[in-house]
Amino acid sequence: MAHHKSALKRIRQSRKRRLYNRLNKKLVKNAIRSVLESKTAEEAISNFSKANSVLDKVAARGVLHRNNVANKKSRLAKFVNKLKFANKAE
Repeated sequence: MAHHKSALKRIRQSRKRRLYNRLNKKLVKNAIRSVLESKTAEEAISNFSKANSVLDKVAARGVLHRNNVANKKSRLAKFVNKLKFANKAE
């Protein structure tokens, strides 16, 4: 167990931050999963806009780095565009 007041405070802070980060990362994972599991292009587009919002908020809060978020958004955009053009070809 910690012996210094500052160490006890650090433990409290890190516990709060860990929970906060876990919640936000879970939101990101669920948002991305909803886009990738979309069957139609319309559904994918609506889920993509929600996922973008979640990703931007997480980047602004500092949970994930902005470049990491940009990579995730790019990957999702690529998926949505592929779905759009696949439906037009049919």
